[in-house]
Amino acid sequence: MVILYTSSIIRANSFRTITNCLLRKKLSTSVNMTSKITEKFKLPSRHEAGVYNVWIEFTQLAVTTKCLNLGQGFPDYDPPSRFSNFLAEVATEKNSYFNQYTRGFGHLRLVRALSNLYSQLINRKIDPVNEILVTVGAYEALYCAIQSNIEEGDEAIIIEPFYDCYEPIVRTAGGTPRFIPLRNTRPNASLPKASDWKLDPEELASLFSSKTKLIIINTPHNPLGKVFDYDELTMIADLAKKHNVLVISDEVYEWLVYEPTKHIRMATLPDMWERTITIGSAGKTFSMTGWKLGWAYGPANFIKNLCVVHQTAIYTCATTVQEATARGFEHEINALDTPESYFQSLSKELKPKMQYLFKMLQDNGLQPIMPDGGYFMISNWTNFENKLDLSSETDKYKDFRFVKWLSKNVKLQGIPFSAFYSEPHKTMAENYLRFCFFKKDETLNKAEGILTTWTHDLSEQKSKL
Repeated sequence: MVILYTSSIIRANSFRTITNCLLRKKLSTSVNMTSKITEKFKLPSRHEAGVYNVWIEFTQLAVTTKCLNLGQGFPDYDPPSRFSNFLAEVATEKNSYFNQYTRGFGHLRLVRALSNLYSQLINRKIDPVNEILVTVGAYEALYCAIQSNIEEGDEAIIIEPFYDCYEPIVRTAGGTPRFIPLRNTRPNASLPKASDWKLDPEELASLFSSKTKLIIINTPHNPLGKVFDYDELTMIADLAKKHNVLVISDEVYEWLVYEPTKHIRMATLPDMWERTITIGSAGKTFSMTGWKLGWAYGPANFIKNLCVVHQTAIYTCATTVQEATARGFEHEINALDTPESYFQSLSKELKPKMQYLFKMLQDNGLQPIMPDGGYFMISNWTNFENKLDLSSETDKYKDFRFVKWLSKNVKLQGIPFSAFYSEPHKTMAENYLRFCFFKKDETLNKAEGILTTWTHDLSEQKSKL
């Protein structure tokens, strides 16, 4: 009996040993297989520049910290109801056409409306069928414009600060970005202005070469709020013509310009229509970022190239949104020179908000820069640098550490300014963060309360030391 019992134990132990060996072998095989799959199907290197996205990180941070988000660029209230009413009309009309695909390169009613508007604005007849492309937001228009013109080894000049998608799109296409920063020419001004930030003419000229394929400009500018003046645009245009370079002009904030500043469209400069692609946005124009509709206009030979990229990636945009946007444009074109025009009234609506935010930041120890356009404001935060312990944050750049600390501890969020710079130049931007002032008055009032309470408490703590 003992022998049988012992034999059973031995057999059981042997079975467990064999089973464990088989499990380990299976696990090892599975790990090796997973490793092989992961290695073979890793993200292609050309997309590595797009792995990190500041909006994903800080949107999630705002949600998790439940802070007041003044960082991201979207209004928290609705534009005039007529725009959403147009969409409601389209969605409920007994017209089966609106439930089906529309023309791939732009709904005909929309491209005709865009042609009608921009032909007036640039004093040149724009062919609605061959010189306009409608895209899924201005983001896709930028993507198509860059991807359809950059080849391996080409260079693209990017002005810093820049909207963060410019660099990865250039790199994905195989191009090499060449960066040039706007520099503050009046750092000690009593009233700091975005217009004080300028390009160095010699530095800009030095970047152009036989490899230069394009230069990207953004006016009115995000995040700085600068509006490039005639002399600055002429300088860029002259270099583009001299070196046979394309200009991609990102003008999505074209209607958000504060008097007495004027927006000048690059395509209107002498001999620049032939080498300019202009980008626009319904989200910015009608203050409805969720509609995600944009466009590019320019010479037919360039737009044809954009269309090829568009048709292989998107093919067409939503018919209903394009139809509603077309009706919105038709209304605005008829009202363009009247008080009813949203295009004309929007900047007047936002200017008091801009002034309110400027004073709020200034009164609480920050050093804001007054913009000339757009709905963002950057501000120097370094008055607080020696008053705070940011050691709980581990980011490489101090503006990231400050913004994260502010979100978690003060419950107010901006966006770190260095997110808009290339890696070699990020240290130039660490002293600033960006706020958005396209918010309800109640939101701005709440932000003031948060900021005032925090700076007051900080002063109280310092006085007790």
